[in-house]
Amino acid sequence: MRLNRGGNRRLNRALYTIALSQAWHHEPARAYIARRQAEGKTWAEALRCLKHRISRPVFRLLQAGQFGSVR
Repeated sequence: MRLNRGGNRRLNRALYTIALSQAWHHEPARAYIARRQAEGKTWAEALRCLKHRISRPVFRLLQAGQFGSVR
């Protein structure tokens, strides 16, 4: 299945950088990646799941207007 690569490329790159850093240095994120890989996902698929997990609370804060104006 081909994923849509569209969307905000700068935001996607920022999430990728955060997820990659967490995957290497943050123990709970490493455990999350390991669980996803145990489910049969590849490293890239597990990292994509981690990106989504990171983005959810950020999106909720943006929806609630708690981040203020974003420039």
